[in-house]
Amino acid sequence: MEPIQHQMMGYDRAITMFSPDGRLLQVEYAKKTVKLGNAAIGMVCADGVLLVADKRIVDKLVVLDAIEKIFQVDDHVIATASGIISDARVLVERAQLKAQQHKVTYDTPIDTLSVVKDICNLKQICTQSGGLRPFGVSLLITGIDDDEPKLFETDPTGIYNQYMATAIGDGETEIKDILYKKYKEGLKIEDGLKICVKALKKVLNDDFRARRIDASFVRTDKKIMEKVPREEIKKLLK
Repeated sequence: MEPIQHQMMGYDRAITMFSPDGRLLQVEYAKKTVKLGNAAIGMVCADGVLLVADKRIVDKLVVLDAIEKIFQVDDHVIATASGIISDARVLVERAQLKAQQHKVTYDTPIDTLSVVKDICNLKQICTQSGGLRPFGVSLLITGIDDDEPKLFETDPTGIYNQYMATAIGDGETEIKDILYKKYKEGLKIEDGLKICVKALKKVLNDDFRARRIDASFVRTDKKIMEKVPREEIKKLLK
């Protein structure tokens, strides 16, 4: 007789219920949601930090500029997400408020890790409280702290890790394979952008156009979010 599946036993009906082998199934489902989301890449470069995301346009009549996949948390901190983007918006708005409060209270810009920890604390609470569901989103958060570029990834469980370069969402495994081969410490933002755009083009080859790409960076010397013009992305795709 085959063993009864966990779902049939009801272990996935409540976020607080562990399965017999120690798994929280609702959290695992949230991670699967992230893998179905739009692809996003983060990279630490010699002169700053870079985020590149797939807008995944599903309606030809939608206003392109209305699709926002890279968010500004503070002048020097930016983020992108994969999964349920409405969940991401709530977390980003919380992070923006946290950054404003820090600036008013201490008269200094918030550090990137403080933003990451605050988001992860809320994510973790939603994995152990009845009546809630996990945030179905992973975030890449980058920033410049004391002239040092940093990149963090948070997952639905509230875990965070610091990276030199990483990817989340659709095609994550394939994109990471490219990053393992192409990424080197000391890359300039322009070089990193080429790697990211070509990686997305290779993985997302169906109807791939420059208009699908949202890319922004923060230079170490300026500490201000800057968007990559679509014309520059078009040049990289030729």
